[in-house]
Amino acid sequence: MPPLRLFDSLTRSVRDFVPIEAGHTRVYSCGPTVYHYAHLGNLRAYVFTDTLTRALRLSGLEVTHVINITDVGHLTSDADAGDDKMETAAARESKSIWDIAAHYTQAFKADVAALNIHEPSRWTVATEHVPQMIEFGQKIADEHCYALPTGLYFDTSTVPDYGRLAGHAAGPVESRIGDVDGKRHASDFAIWRASPPGEQRQMEWDSPWGKGAPGWHLECSVMSIDYLGQQFDIHTGGIDHREIHHPNEIAQNQAFTGTDCTGANWWMHNNFLVMRDGKMSKSKGEFATLASIVDKGVHPLAYRLMCLGAHYRSELEFSGENLLAALTRLKRMVMQLESLRTKADSDVAVTAAAQALLDRFADAVADDLNLPKALPLLEEALTTKAFSAALRLHLVEHMDQVFGLRLDGLTRADLRVRPKSATIAEEAIETALAARKDARANKDFARSDVLRDELIAKGVDVMDGDPLGWDWRPSL
Repeated sequence: MPPLRLFDSLTRSVRDFVPIEAGHTRVYSCGPTVYHYAHLGNLRAYVFTDTLTRALRLSGLEVTHVINITDVGHLTSDADAGDDKMETAAARESKSIWDIAAHYTQAFKADVAALNIHEPSRWTVATEHVPQMIEFGQKIADEHCYALPTGLYFDTSTVPDYGRLAGHAAGPVESRIGDVDGKRHASDFAIWRASPPGEQRQMEWDSPWGKGAPGWHLECSVMSIDYLGQQFDIHTGGIDHREIHHPNEIAQNQAFTGTDCTGANWWMHNNFLVMRDGKMSKSKGEFATLASIVDKGVHPLAYRLMCLGAHYRSELEFSGENLLAALTRLKRMVMQLESLRTKADSDVAVTAAAQALLDRFADAVADDLNLPKALPLLEEALTTKAFSAALRLHLVEHMDQVFGLRLDGLTRADLRVRPKSATIAEEAIETALAARKDARANKDFARSDVLRDELIAKGVDVMDGDPLGWDWRPSL
């Protein structure tokens, strides 16, 4: 595989990827704030990061990957405004913050598994690192911070080129509203948030700046340094992190190290998943989760394939039509693979034409993860009749190391639509189809049509001549 070329948001350029340590790549990914279920836009970030780490491994590199779990410190605004998201969720659901964190962490990890996303080398949890966050704050406080009654704040004018990741000119950014009394600059941010007088939070700790909780940005600097070092290879996150959260991380890293150390050599961001009325967001109330499309009967890997069909730096529109198109595409691949498995022998000879196809695939992946260009090559491998069945299976297995679609074991029956709201059980469908078969054998076509129409009325498509026999009609 040729050397990877990856886009770096800091330099706004595609560069040859060279790890700091030969043969080993260290990657940090901003993880979820576990106050609610992850929506599909959130999950796009982890599909992207998963394909990145898969590509790194396919290129021969060992990968150490860290994802954090944010269970404290994230306010309802990224710019130190509003209530703590975890406190708000606890009040909404009349549960303890700890129960909220445990429930939504488990739900997020279930989504990760359903999407065939590799688990990281280490999950790190914010509340397990508060002592280290306090030590970090103490080290930078005298030179880079100032205290207010509401907590300890980072003075962004004390580090060079603040905001350059977001594309701002050097110096503090004044375009955001300074909504905390006493802040020197609108871009200054909380290192430590003091508990309001007379109020006890569910999560609070003693610190040199009073009882309270760490600011959201602090945890990622602390945990990335703890587990990956002061300068590591790649930091990933959604493009919304490029404007506030990640510039604040960089500022903290510079202050802590006393250098121009940014923390990562590559800052990589995936773009938004958008609805027709704008980007998907929990703040709008209703939002689509992976569970919601599974409840409609759509296999989660259809959503993964939909994500792979757009470049990670491009916006991706989510719609029922796009999701069902991805499901149909995945079904077509699986049907072709099932047919090939019945014909394949154990002899795999990679021909010159097959190697040329693998080279084109490797070039597409190496070109800043151009998976929309790589996907048709997988379909070409499946359908090229000049290749033996065994060779086609070999090519698909190799390519799926990056795509992560589980094509080695996924069956068409796995992809059968299974809506949670179905009013008829599968056994009843099979019974009706058996009766219909008997009616057709007896040339009772009127009875056959009645049985078919009854199934259609219940959302079942009858597929005569298809070994699968039937499927529920998807409705998204």
